[in-house]
Amino acid sequence: MDSVLSFLMAPSGGEESLLQRAYTDAVEQVDEMDEARTRVLDAAYEQFSRMGVQRSTMEDVARLAGVSRITVYRRFATKDALVEHVVRREFRRYFDQFLLDIGAAETAADRVVLGFVSALRAIRRNPLIGGLIATEPDLIVPSMVSDGGRTVATVRQFVAGQLRREQGAGTVSGGLDTDLVAEMMVRISASFLAIPSHLVDLDDDAQLAALARRFLVPMLEPPPSDP
Repeated sequence: MDSVLSFLMAPSGGEESLLQRAYTDAVEQVDEMDEARTRVLDAAYEQFSRMGVQRSTMEDVARLAGVSRITVYRRFATKDALVEHVVRREFRRYFDQFLLDIGAAETAADRVVLGFVSALRAIRRNPLIGGLIATEPDLIVPSMVSDGGRTVATVRQFVAGQLRREQGAGTVSGGLDTDLVAEMMVRISASFLAIPSHLVDLDDDAQLAALARRFLVPMLEPPPSDP
């Protein structure tokens, strides 16, 4: 399982992380599916969501997909490879929905609010990823906080890229430190995912939106210049 979780982080040697590849797939609308592959991925998603990754086998997936074990192994040589592709597809779906959500907003502030709500909703309510965070936190949460900051850095790059697009469109100040603001936004979001809150109802979209408008939107303004 450790090798599977490592796919979420930026690998050594400059190779793209799973998160980065999923985002590229979403932006470029990559489609590399065939019917049997899709059936296996759908079955694996259902199996992992219901039983967890550790308690599931390739045989379980093959049985649920209605295909032979050899068919599964022909497309995914190992269980780690299968888990990687299932998780990657879920992050691809998350990015697809995220870009759709913020695309419906009219202002940069609205996009920040919708992005925050969309991110927490999509991950927490995802039967696989949210389920792993809830049921196997000893595996998922440490990978988010003890990887030398690689996971946070990967997501920060994505958010910073969105903020630079806002700068290019003239909707936020050109003086905004996009990397620092993105870092703060990602760390706030990650903390809510990793640590339960007794003050904020993370299932209440209206409450999350109000929180983002109060604390995240002001970050879009650069600090005042020294007199």
